[in-house]
Amino acid sequence: MFPNLIIVKKASRKEISVLSKKLLVLLMDKNSQVYQENVAKFGIPEEYVRKAFAEENLVKAVAAGKATFYLALEDQTIIGFAQTILKNEGTAELDRIIVFPEHARKGIGTKLLEKVVEDLRQKGIGSIIVKTGKYEEHARRFYEKNGFQQIKEETVHAPWGKSLELVIYRLDLKLEN
Repeated sequence: MFPNLIIVKKASRKEISVLSKKLLVLLMDKNSQVYQENVAKFGIPEEYVRKAFAEENLVKAVAAGKATFYLALEDQTIIGFAQTILKNEGTAELDRIIVFPEHARKGIGTKLLEKVVEDLRQKGIGSIIVKTGKYEEHARRFYEKNGFQQIKEETVHAPWGKSLELVIYRLDLKLEN
């Protein structure tokens, strides 16, 4: 039997609504891997998470032209997503790539990243930055494997009062001739 086809695409307004609902349900389960790896690990308060992934806030960010969501779909079901934020006319930030645990380590994160890179190149964006936790070895290996170069380390003070040690990477998108 062949594995199901994975489609990666920009999210429509309706799909952003579905994504918001799915994330909020997943993040309600404090024992879930999604919650543990994306909320508990960083000490993020629940109200902050609910607000960050509320449909109205996701849609507002897209409508303002600041954020773009990319979905990985299998049989019309969201199995992962990426979000970019336009920082300025030449730089975008890859704010997050999340592949839901039951679909991890199957190349889906790489497919999402490839779609992000393709889309941003078409828009004339020159580089992508990404911030990851200093001790998140899996994420750091992923970005390094995909051509990102570490540009600095910094400690930031999150809005919820925690200090986070981050590593910042950059990927230059200049087209090869």
